[in-house]
Amino acid sequence: MTADTDTPHRLDDGHRELRLAVLLLALVMGLLITGAAVYLAREHPALAEPLGVGAAVMSALAAVAGVVVRALRR
Repeated sequence: MTADTDTPHRLDDGHRELRLAVLLLALVMGLLITGAAVYLAREHPALAEPLGVGAAVMSALAAVAGVVVRALRR
């Protein structure tokens, strides 16, 4: 019996649902952190403008999520 070498097989195909769940959990946590940062900036206006803080936090979280996704795909 010969093995079919034309079909690509990934060793971790069974963990696709787990990866999706972790990614969605990270997204929810990111949104909660962003909301907390905007709320903090609203309560203490001397810290920063609320939308500026929210945008900075979201862009940082998006960058971290991109790095995590790239690392998981390898």
